[in-house]
Amino acid sequence: MKDTFKETLTLGDAQKISGPLAFNIMLKPAGSLCNLDCSYCYYLDKSSIYGGREPVMSEEMLETVVREYIQANDVPEVTFNWHGGEPLVLGLDFYRKAMAFERKYADGRIVHNTLQTNGTLMTPEWAAFFRENDFLIGISLDGPKDIHDRYRRDKGGVPTFDRVMKGLTLLRQYGVEFNTMSTVNKESEGRGLEVYQFLKSTGSHYMQFMPVLEHVKYPLDRKGKQDRSRRPYIVDPQEPDAQIARWSVSDIGFGRFLCDIFDWWVRHDVGTYYVNQFDATLANWCGAQPGTCVFAETCGGNSVIEHNGDLYPCDHFVYPGRKLGNIAEKPIREMMESDANIAFGIDKRNSLPRQCRQCEVLSLCHGECPKHRFNRTDKGESGLNALCYGYKMFYTHTAPQMKIMRDLLMQGKAPAGVMVL
Repeated sequence: MKDTFKETLTLGDAQKISGPLAFNIMLKPAGSLCNLDCSYCYYLDKSSIYGGREPVMSEEMLETVVREYIQANDVPEVTFNWHGGEPLVLGLDFYRKAMAFERKYADGRIVHNTLQTNGTLMTPEWAAFFRENDFLIGISLDGPKDIHDRYRRDKGGVPTFDRVMKGLTLLRQYGVEFNTMSTVNKESEGRGLEVYQFLKSTGSHYMQFMPVLEHVKYPLDRKGKQDRSRRPYIVDPQEPDAQIARWSVSDIGFGRFLCDIFDWWVRHDVGTYYVNQFDATLANWCGAQPGTCVFAETCGGNSVIEHNGDLYPCDHFVYPGRKLGNIAEKPIREMMESDANIAFGIDKRNSLPRQCRQCEVLSLCHGECPKHRFNRTDKGESGLNALCYGYKMFYTHTAPQMKIMRDLLMQGKAPAGVMVL
């Protein structure tokens, strides 16, 4: 029997398609170029798309991107999200030019800037620039020294923790607003509360936890067999012979990591410290937008633009077959409104297997990110998120307190009231 759900177009879809265009772009002006060699980085290998080269964005392309991105959005505020690779390898002059272009093309709009960095190249000059231009900086920091240094090393294999902490100290000294981005990997399992308390000690009040769950293949040896002694490269899970990377977090390990943090947070830190999964979960309990595409019903509004102007629907789907086009050939607006991008976004919901559509926590996770949907359901249907049971553990465990916080918000009260109940 044909599953007509997979062809569904909802009223919300129609309103999104026909309404004012509002979207985010993750800009990668240095592409995959980076001074580090993190084991689990899913972007380092993207240079293979460009012949193994890692060129950087030209000044002409930078101006085109800034102009088109601002003009394509039908909203009064626009945010530039600078990513990599490592965006600081481009040097200060590049971003001074970017700020000049933003002022030139703002046309009355309010323009914000965020930048994600590994922190190792931070200097007083960088920190002063970020403060002067009101940048929000994301620092990649996985936790205490032994956790962070397990997978985050430079090209020479040297640990990076101490350099990151020096960079973070500079941001604090110059009064730069920052948050932390921490991967949750095999080394993190069982240490959720320890990681959380450490991040608090650094001055981070806004924490993002990103599960590491990647597929890899190893280079072939002379006999045509995968050589496990060499660095693997991250691939699409659908590739033949792809296998789960050894650093990947388990589903239950990830769920327990979040639960352990939540149990402390909900008793002591609500309203003072913020965790992306907790904020998104409460938003979904309230029927509001979760603030991140991972936990939204559909996606397609958070694209990525490469150094040469190539546009992709998501930085987790930067594969040749997913490219929407290039801004030297098509306007950004045309590509964002294209059938390919709309279908990509709606497919997040419509590709869910029946088991997910019948799940009691679907409204909280919405199947999470499609990049993780490579398992099979109990009945053998493809498309089950590999972190499903960890998320279900988290949502079930936190439901009583989430309901209380939802009710407090509905009464016009602060959710921090949950701590005294």
